[in-house]
Amino acid sequence: MSNIDNQNMASTSGFAKGLFIGGLIGAAAALLFAPKPGRDLRSDLSDKITVVSDKTKDVASVVSSKATDLAKTVSTKTADVAKTVSESKDNIVSSVTKASADVANEAAKADKEVMDATAQAAKDTQKQLNANS
Repeated sequence: MSNIDNQNMASTSGFAKGLFIGGLIGAAAALLFAPKPGRDLRSDLSDKITVVSDKTKDVASVVSSKATDLAKTVSTKTADVAKTVSESKDNIVSSVTKASADVANEAAKADKEVMDATAQAAKDTQKQLNANS
């Protein structure tokens, strides 16, 4: 998730909290300043508190669902990245092993060629020494 998405979620969350708290304060102020008898006022407050409680539960359910979905997405993405890294590591190790074997084979060939050339030079030198003597 990008940084912008995180900022958008944080600002949306802050706005929702502010809206919710502002609504509660506004509803309480309206009920308290309304010209009603105590019994009607308590009944209205109880009804409003029930509505707010239900809405809060709905919001909590949505937030929980979104958090669960986000956690699943992060888990899946993390597993995919780990798999890709593992596959890349295996490919690199395989390439290095093959390159190392190729270098070893080339070194062995070069060593044999040098040894053969040295042996041939020794024979040629020996023939020249025998011919000059």
